Amino acid sequence: MLVHSRKGRWTAWAVFAVLFVPLFALPLLVIVAASFSTNWSGAFPSGPTAEHYAAAVRGESLQALTTSLVTAVAASLLALTVGTWAALAASALGKRGRRVLDALFMLPVAVPSVVVGLAVLVAFSQPPVLLNGTRWIVILAHTVLVTAFAHQSVSAAILRLDPRYEQAAASLGARPSYVLLRVKLPLLLPSLNAAAGLCFALSMGELSATMMLYPPDWLPLPVLIFTATDRGSLFTGSALAVVLMAATLLVLLAVSRIRTKASYR
Repeated sequence: MLVHSRKGRWTAWAVFAVLFVPLFALPLLVIVAASFSTNWSGAFPSGPTAEHYAAAVRGESLQALTTSLVTAVAASLLALTVGTWAALAASALGKRGRRVLDALFMLPVAVPSVVVGLAVLVAFSQPPVLLNGTRWIVILAHTVLVTAFAHQSVSAAILRLDPRYEQAAASLGARPSYVLLRVKLPLLLPSLNAAAGLCFALSMGELSATMMLYPPDWLPLPVLIFTATDRGSLFTGSALAVVLMAATLLVLLAVSRIRTKASYR
């Protein structure tokens, strides 16, 4: 923290607490409290129970969580592959080419996700590529939505790389493929892990485009949370939301540990 006096640090922490607690921590704590409740009395939930979690980890809810995890992992891997390839290609195209690719990859982020969902639905509802009604259209939409973040993260990391490592490897006779696989990508590994975690988190919480595309046999957990709360099952929806949040945080923690180990290489 760039505050050198004790009084300044305490003031900064106080401002942080005043802003963080009501805006970020308190809403999440209310969701956690609601997930253990059966009714709402006044300003707070009441009636302690764990029945909502018993239902949230079995049957349709467990299947929805599995669907979200599979979708997020698949979309993250695809986005990381495409985004990394595009970032590497853009670095060789010069400043103008890099700007064009950046604009293309940022386009899905610049419009509402429901527009992306509609675009994917219209584009892949007719032959020769018919994906409507399958799980692949959901995975494709998630990939389109998160690839921009992977591309931007890797692009920024490439700009920070010291070119002398690649030049030294090339001067020793290493082929371009060897330089890429054994020099450049290992140096980019921390950024690749960070991009993968961000793509995973965004995919796990995606709802707008998913609502337009998901088939009956591929129901992600955010859609189930929305339908539960829309029917008035607020406490069941809260338990599902906590399960979604916990699963996402566990995966991000695992990715963070991988990134930490990679940064010490």
